[in-house]
Amino acid sequence: MSLEETGKGSTSERFAVEADRRVVGVAVRGARGFRFFSSDPDYAGLEAQTFPRVRALMHKIGTIARALAEKRRGSGKFRRLGKRG
Repeated sequence: MSLEETGKGSTSERFAVEADRRVVGVAVRGARGFRFFSSDPDYAGLEAQTFPRVRALMHKIGTIARALAEKRRGSGKFRRLGKRG
């Protein structure tokens, strides 16, 4: 999970939010913290929520990303490649 500045200067007001090596939304800095706008349906539950700190936003993103990864593992959607035994 990461944030990547999308502005040109070091005082950017918006950040791309990534999870599982893909962009899942944008965080916009405001007077009360960082507001999240989802670009991925899996993260739509966080749409327009404001987080006081980036750390709080990334914690929520991480929680969702881990739950999605566990769901994929449980469903067998993604099989581990390698030796079969």
